[in-house]
Amino acid sequence: METMERPRVPALDAVLGQSFKALDDGFVRVVDYLGSDESIVQAARVSYGRGTKKISEDRALIRYLMRQWHTTPFEMCEIKLHVRVPMDCWRQWIRHRTANVNEYSTRYSEAIDAAQSTSPLEWRRQSKSNRQGSEGTIEPILGEELSRDEAELHRMSRLIYEKRLRSGVAREQARKDLPLSTYTEAYWKIDLHNLLHFLRLRLDSHAQQEIRAFASIIGYEIVNRWCPIAWEAFIDYRLKAVTLSRIELDIIRSLIEKRIPDAMKAAVISGFLAKDGTPNSKSRERKELEFKLELFGLSPPWQVT
Repeated sequence: METMERPRVPALDAVLGQSFKALDDGFVRVVDYLGSDESIVQAARVSYGRGTKKISEDRALIRYLMRQWHTTPFEMCEIKLHVRVPMDCWRQWIRHRTANVNEYSTRYSEAIDAAQSTSPLEWRRQSKSNRQGSEGTIEPILGEELSRDEAELHRMSRLIYEKRLRSGVAREQARKDLPLSTYTEAYWKIDLHNLLHFLRLRLDSHAQQEIRAFASIIGYEIVNRWCPIAWEAFIDYRLKAVTLSRIELDIIRSLIEKRIPDAMKAAVISGFLAKDGTPNSKSRERKELEFKLELFGLSPPWQVT
C-alpha cells in the first residue's frame, strides 16, 4: 500500500508558535494545523473521481469549489489557535459555535492581570443608524478624560479583586466585578470552511473594530500563509464580492436600460421607497442597494433627474 505523508506548509511552519500582536496586549498564534490547499483538492477529487485531475488544475478547482459554495472539501483543513482577547470581544467570538474551545478559567486560576485600554483618540461615538455599531470619534479633550477614568477603573477593580483573594474569597466569586476589558485566553480549533465564515463576518466593515483586528491577523497573516489558493478564492468570491437579490437585479437592469419608471415601481413595491417615491428611512435594504449602485457607477433611480 502506498504510504502518505502529512501535508506540510513551510510558510505556516515558519510562524508556528509565533505571537501576532493584537490591540494593546492581545495576540494570536498558531499551535497546530492539519491539511493545506492540497488537502482541499484531494478531498474534492475523491468525490469527483480520478479523472478530474486531468481536467482541472488545483487553483481552478479550489476556485470552482468556492464559487459554487461546495463546503465539504474545505472542512478537511483544521487549525488550532491560541488567542488572548478582551472578554467583551470574546463574547462576540464565542457566538461562532462551530469550533472546539478551551478557555482560561478564572475559577481555577487568578484572572490575567491585563485589561484592554483605550487611547484618548480611540473613543468612538454610537452610530445613529446602527444600534450595535459606532461611527466617528469623541473629541480628544473628552477622550483624555475618558481614558483617565478607564485607567482608574482598571486599577481599582484589580485592587479590589486581589484584596478579595487575599481575604480568602473564592476565585469564582472574587472575579465577579472584573471589567469586560480584562483579557482572557483560549485554544480555538476550527475547520477552514467555518473559519472563513467567521472571517467573512468579522472582517466586514460593520463588525466591531476590536474583533476586526483579530480577524485581520487570522486572515491575512495566518490563513494567507496556510492555504493561499483558498484564501485568494475567498477574497475574490466572498469578502470582496457583491451579491445581488432578485429585486436589486431588477432595479439595476431597469437603470441600465434607462427604464426609470420601472425601477421606481420596483423600489416602491419592495419597500425601498414610500408610495410617494421618497426614500424609506427605515429600509436598510435601500441603503445597501445605494452602496452597491455606487460601486457600479450608477445612481439610485430616486436620485435620477
